[in-house]
Amino acid sequence: MTEQAFLTLIGEHQNIIQKVCNLYAADPTDREDLFQEILLQAWRGINNFKGAAKFSTWLYQVALNTAISHFRKAKLRIPLSQLDPVVLHETANSDEEAAIEAMYHAIGGLSKIDKALIMLYLEDFDHKTIGEMLGITANHVGVKLSRIKGQLRELVQKQA
Repeated sequence: MTEQAFLTLIGEHQNIIQKVCNLYAADPTDREDLFQEILLQAWRGINNFKGAAKFSTWLYQVALNTAISHFRKAKLRIPLSQLDPVVLHETANSDEEAAIEAMYHAIGGLSKIDKALIMLYLEDFDHKTIGEMLGITANHVGVKLSRIKGQLRELVQKQA
């Protein structure tokens, strides 16, 4: 793949990288660093993309693996109070904004793997695809999602 073709694909899918960066890095500088690291890893691994899955699926996998390993190496722990909630809908009313903020704070309290799993679920990936991306079975995805949803309900209720 040419550099220009790669940059075009990244431009079309940069929101994927932004979402991962927003979930895994609280500080704007850390988000920029992580964004650059994900781009570097995607460029290095682009020859491994064979087109068996969608480019967006492959990019999610690269971004999540990079984010998890990046912070595992740095041994950073993001304090829940430092997470910046990402507003999903600019036109959301204040109740919706509060609900979105509560949900992002709750997601911020999950483990790195659970964050990845719930993010992929919210992006409408099926259990089989999520399992392949995270290296677990589709049944395990279902079990983990059920537990995560329960955790998120409890965390959001505590914040309310």
